Amino acid sequence: MAAAAAATGAASSFAVVSHSQRGRRHPTRVSAAAAATTAASSPEAAMAAAAPPVPMMRVAPETLQRQSGYLVRGRGAEGEREWAAKVEAEVGGDAGEGGPGAMEYLTSVLSSKVYDVAIESPLQLATKLSERLGVNLWIKREDLQPVFSFKLRGAYNMMAKLSHEQLEKGVICSSAGNHAQGVALSAQRLGCDAVIVMPVTTPEIKWRSVERLGATVVLKGDSYDEAQSYAKQRCEQEGRTFIPPFDHPDVITGQGTIGMEIVRQLQGPLHAIFVPVGGGGLIAGIAAYVKRVRPEVKIIGVEPSDANAMALSLCHGQRVMLEHVGGFADGVAVKVVGEETFRLCRELVDGVVLVSRDAICASIKDMFEEKRSILEPAGALALAGAEAYCKYYGLKGENVVAITSGANMNFDRLRLVTELADVGRKREAVLATFLPEERGSFKKFAELVGRMNITEFKYRYDCNAKDALVLYSVGIYTDDELRGMVERMESSKLKTVDLTDNDLAKDHLRYFIGGRSEIKDELVYRFIFPERPGALMKFLDAFSPCWNISLFHYRAQGETGANVLVGIQVPQEEFDEFKSRADNLGYEYMSELNNEIYQLLLRDPKMQCR
Repeated sequence: MAAAAAATGAASSFAVVSHSQRGRRHPTRVSAAAAATTAASSPEAAMAAAAPPVPMMRVAPETLQRQSGYLVRGRGAEGEREWAAKVEAEVGGDAGEGGPGAMEYLTSVLSSKVYDVAIESPLQLATKLSERLGVNLWIKREDLQPVFSFKLRGAYNMMAKLSHEQLEKGVICSSAGNHAQGVALSAQRLGCDAVIVMPVTTPEIKWRSVERLGATVVLKGDSYDEAQSYAKQRCEQEGRTFIPPFDHPDVITGQGTIGMEIVRQLQGPLHAIFVPVGGGGLIAGIAAYVKRVRPEVKIIGVEPSDANAMALSLCHGQRVMLEHVGGFADGVAVKVVGEETFRLCRELVDGVVLVSRDAICASIKDMFEEKRSILEPAGALALAGAEAYCKYYGLKGENVVAITSGANMNFDRLRLVTELADVGRKREAVLATFLPEERGSFKKFAELVGRMNITEFKYRYDCNAKDALVLYSVGIYTDDELRGMVERMESSKLKTVDLTDNDLAKDHLRYFIGGRSEIKDELVYRFIFPERPGALMKFLDAFSPCWNISLFHYRAQGETGANVLVGIQVPQEEFDEFKSRADNLGYEYMSELNNEIYQLLLRDPKMQCR
């Protein structure tokens, strides 16, 4: 799909930001056709076109959901003792199919030149978190790098190996964030020209940061896939070197220097290193080094539960493509992991832990309270995974390391982080209770809540309803306290539902109090709108005036894609036409008709679901 978008992109537009344009408020837009030239053909290219790759298995993230902290292993995972023996036997051998061997990675890490531009980041004990968890939790502060992210290491390590001729021709990459800044700073230090292709949805603060480092920024396409397709096309046209974000041995080696530092900085027993996983470059590099010198140390990846491409690939024994991916932790929002990174992870990584968006927000807050630093969601991912793992397995007294991988936080995302942090740390629960519309019911409800603190309460009178729906939150609780309160409500014939783990309720439906109604032929979908001018009109052009929009709720979350809940009245005989238009729109979308919280809060009980 990305390739098709790039091939037909001559009629679209892209933006170029050069050194002379820094004073302008917005990038200048020019025709892509004016900038494009015909790509040179070759026998190799013809062969590649004649033999397209086998399509990847497409998998929904929801097909692999585990309790927070549970270690998801790949196919045929051995016990710990057998695993250590397997690593010692394999790690010094040949590369196998598709990439360098472990010894080659080891020597490459030891001879890396990343310290020309990167710092040896400190390894700091998180005293408050350690005391709370009963372990020694060490934080590897990659958020303190010059570009506030580890990505600088891999980019510079690859670029420093380029020949003089290659540097003269320049480099190019596609990125919406940290990799772009790493390539830009590396190019500045090496004195070469860099072109960074970013989606048009990239916030101005991000492309401005890249521009300030001296790179030329090109805004192209609504998605990362379209930006990458264009970058590779332009790479071939101009003879530049493409710098991939993760799937290259030199990039993997650069990230592996973090593992070398941890082994040097922390002497003595080490139970595990927790690593955030997107495309897999960071965890592959760390595993390639650490499993060679300290094979007993567990290397554990951490992914958001809605962006779990590595965990699913390990479970299926092959790389898979996610049908859709959550964008909250945008630094790891990858649909397909790298080929070389997957090969290494399948051989060397002990497993992957999945965590929720709420847990990530709680870890951002923990880091602020611990070090007065604000991490981006992907930067707090490993911290959330380490805490969940230690709690799930009851780990005590061990040394564990979590890599805080980045701190390029969008300021407008802090509101959502603040709202969800207490939920993630189980300091707040969100619930719904049906109260009879009669005198004294509110007092009875308050008595049943007991000593638990109500932090939010939403109610609206409906003269036509026998029961009122109350949405509320309670603060600082234990599981037993919450369970006891719900049981008291139920025993008093007050139906109560815990909404704490339902993202649809927290993102949208909690704002629709009093909104249950009887709407004929209503479909309810969540669409991901690109955050750019014209996105709403494109949506309306696709569906209006054909069908009536019965519900629309948008909530800004600081992501490149906006999470929008839409209700639309579509007669059953017109559903195929609606589905065709939704597919052609090009926005990710998913049905919420069967979400039990939608049924509870918005759907009239007399209505039947389609």
